[in-house]
Amino acid sequence: MKTIKVLLADDHSIVRAGLRRIVEESEDMEVIAEAGDGRQAIASAQKHPPDVAVIDISMPGMDGLELISHLRSYFPKLPVLVLTMYEEEQYVVRAFEAGAMGYITKQSAPEQLVSAIRKVNSGSRYLTEQTAELLAFRVARKGTDKSLLDSLSTRELQVLRRLALGHTNREIAEAYNISIKTVDTYRLRLLRKLNLRNNADLSRFAIQNRLIEP
Repeated sequence: MKTIKVLLADDHSIVRAGLRRIVEESEDMEVIAEAGDGRQAIASAQKHPPDVAVIDISMPGMDGLELISHLRSYFPKLPVLVLTMYEEEQYVVRAFEAGAMGYITKQSAPEQLVSAIRKVNSGSRYLTEQTAELLAFRVARKGTDKSLLDSLSTRELQVLRRLALGHTNREIAEAYNISIKTVDTYRLRLLRKLNLRNNADLSRFAIQNRLIEP
């Protein structure tokens, strides 16, 4: 039996420890590397190539959506499974658009993680019933009136989250390797698109739409 080599990327060591226990209870898989942020995940994958990468969307530095894109760039055949606390449609859709092969929540991890890893390792997508419903709703709504969040690009959504979390323009610029002026351009564009006035409004909007925790 071939052992499935798993990379875990989550910024909470306690969460990683719990995920490791779940994974290694199965005889056909093992955790070969862990990472607390996106850059560590890429370095770990380069040093210890995994068969499946299990990553959280919300991490310091490089966030999960960007990490998915980088991992798919460096390792085109690597299946990425998103394991996160967020169930919102925006995260589900953006994760699959970035190249994820599966998406489950941390609440469902004890029951679904092992099955999800096996499924994406086989080359198939893993969709929970709720995830499938969200994607179906998205397709059904395509061409009709879009929500304000639908109007944002993935980068705009990323900048919105960081601004809402209180990150400075400089910190955001360093995180995405862009200029401070570009960050301010994104900020002004967000305010205009969302019809908001300032960063406090952006924070309230992000909380109301469950993009960040209050």
